[in-house]
Amino acid sequence: MPPKSRFTRLDAFTKTVEDARIRTTSGGIVTIVSLLVVLFLAWGEWADYRRIVVHPELIVDKGRGERMEIHLNITFPKMPCELLTLDVMDVSGEQQHGVAHGVKKVRLRPQSQGGGVIDTRSLALHDEKAEHLDPKYCGECYGATAPATAIKQGCCNTCDEVREAYATQGWAFGRGEGVEQCEREHYAEKLDEQREEGCRIEGDLTVNKVVGNFHLAPGRSFSNGNIHVHDLKNYWDTPNGQKHDFTHVIHQLRFGPQLPEAIKQKLGGAKAMPWTNHHVNPLDGVKQETQDPNFNYMYFVKIVPTSYLPLGWEKQMQKLVGIDGSADGSVETHQYSVTSHKRSLTGGNDAAEGHAERQHSRGGIPGVFFSYDISPMKVINREQPAKTFLGFLAGLCAIVGGTLTVAAAVDRGLFEGTTRLKKLRTKDM
Repeated sequence: MPPKSRFTRLDAFTKTVEDARIRTTSGGIVTIVSLLVVLFLAWGEWADYRRIVVHPELIVDKGRGERMEIHLNITFPKMPCELLTLDVMDVSGEQQHGVAHGVKKVRLRPQSQGGGVIDTRSLALHDEKAEHLDPKYCGECYGATAPATAIKQGCCNTCDEVREAYATQGWAFGRGEGVEQCEREHYAEKLDEQREEGCRIEGDLTVNKVVGNFHLAPGRSFSNGNIHVHDLKNYWDTPNGQKHDFTHVIHQLRFGPQLPEAIKQKLGGAKAMPWTNHHVNPLDGVKQETQDPNFNYMYFVKIVPTSYLPLGWEKQMQKLVGIDGSADGSVETHQYSVTSHKRSLTGGNDAAEGHAERQHSRGGIPGVFFSYDISPMKVINREQPAKTFLGFLAGLCAIVGGTLTVAAAVDRGLFEGTTRLKKLRTKDM
């Protein structure tokens, strides 16, 4: 016998000699089954180790002086583009009247003709350049002050510039009767031609990341003191008894960039329920119908800043710092929730819905209003492995040890049962 090592007395895995071992058929079957179980569970453990999960975190948003992008695509089937105005304002005091950049008006055919696209143009203040006029021509502003954006300083050479001058003064403009520039451009005739058309507003707004609102309402807008006013004369004074209203379809409304479909699948999954799916824009596909021209829709939006950080984002950031600032795969966007309210501007109550005690105030501006608020908290969706390598090894050891322990107990039970049956049969013989 070889000499004993000093570690021999520490051996916790004592051995039995081969002659003392008993091999049985049931033991062989249990061994094969347990081996298959170990392989199956080990494969599942490996798949779980390779799986990537999205771990949400909630932190205080410490961003300052940031701007936010709003993407909208809304159709108004009963409102001509000529009457529709988009305004933005926020609590910082910034106001954007008749937004002119990044947004397009798409003229749509009347619903009776299918509602197809007629023309697409930007919301520019000066579609009529009046290039055919005499260079010395200086149009009258009819008592108003020429707008700062006029083609020729101190003059109103186009109908739109006269309208802008009137809006600056807070005056109603109407159809432009008696205004030489508007009669030359046939403004009233063009307006009447569009009365039955619809309009689609699409594009992007850039706003301050503070509490604010944007709205789509009829007529050119202007501020009269601290009051925001719209020139509704052309909205109400319609020929031949025609009426406009703010029936609308919100095709898309989101704040910030849209997440790629691959990332949305990771966040929500194909089988996600509506209340568990992340980054779904709740207003997409919303449709509101009315036949009342004196109607107001309001949407109150709560916005939550959200970041998506892919796996290995920290390493990519370390490589990019101080180099070229290229994309690191992360996405900065926003989620939002919304509640809505609608009312007739003539007042009344909700007796038809069984709530006679619910009274609506009178007055206001017809249109669609979106009021948004920014959450001080930020959600970070961070990709990370479902399990560490040490966790994988621990799970693998648990699978092997647990399976063999259970298999040994089953084999022992089968062996004892078989032995007892043999003894009982021997006694009966």
